[in-house]
Amino acid sequence: MPSFVTWNMQWAGTSDRPGRERRAAALARLADAQVLCLQEVACGFPAPGGGPVEDGFAAVAAQLPGHQVAAFAPLERRTPAGARQRLGTMICSRYPVLQVLRHSLPWPADPDQPSMPRGVLEVTLDTPAGLLRVLSVHLEYFSLPQRMAQVGRLRELQREAVAQARLAHPGLPGGGPFAAAARAAPTLMFGDFNMLPDSPEYARLLAPWTDDTPTLVDAWRRAHPGAAHAPTVGLHDGAPNADPPFTFDYAFVSAGLAGRIRRLQVGAFDTGSAHQPLVLELDEG
Repeated sequence: MPSFVTWNMQWAGTSDRPGRERRAAALARLADAQVLCLQEVACGFPAPGGGPVEDGFAAVAAQLPGHQVAAFAPLERRTPAGARQRLGTMICSRYPVLQVLRHSLPWPADPDQPSMPRGVLEVTLDTPAGLLRVLSVHLEYFSLPQRMAQVGRLRELQREAVAQARLAHPGLPGGGPFAAAARAAPTLMFGDFNMLPDSPEYARLLAPWTDDTPTLVDAWRRAHPGAAHAPTVGLHDGAPNADPPFTFDYAFVSAGLAGRIRRLQVGAFDTGSAHQPLVLELDEG
């Protein structure tokens, strides 16, 4: 059955050697999944104590040779010394990747909070059950106004994708850039949303549309009706305000996929990150 993983690796590529080894071991446990959505993959940032600078993007790709890899670093900059630094997300898929889109998310000025550029990585996958649109998301941590604006953009992208998937226009022939491009309506949206299940941004993301855009469904509530979300942050490594542990990581699916949810569980093993992976299994369909 198809399985999907979302996991915030928490600055993968910047930790010391024991931390990198723990993350690599955790990734090896998850590598059988058809699709992995990874957040906080880093490159060019020094490890604590002045350890060697690592390329987390290259390390993940090397560890998953059976997957096609797409990456997006919304934060990309040069240090005064000219070193390149990146922080972002990856999607690693055993299914063929037909299209990759990289979306910058809103970053309105917030004078009261530190913040950084955020983005969402989108791929269209060719699966045995049909095309799937998969997104890996990492929203702002400190700033609620920024996070709300980013949730609004996710909703705009969902409406846009559904409308484009319904188009009958064949594009232009010849294989050029105006050829028809695949963009699926069935959607799986994974990631670290930095929001709690009872927050206003959570409610906004799942609010119904006024048109015929399918609603998004929290896969946890479908797989575990009536049960509180299992915590995904603070089970092992310490995290800010993680006492008690809480939920920041989610799997959302478009309404048409909700009936295919077979299982959703939190990987409770020590990952070397403050975040735990979520593993979603779908029926073949």
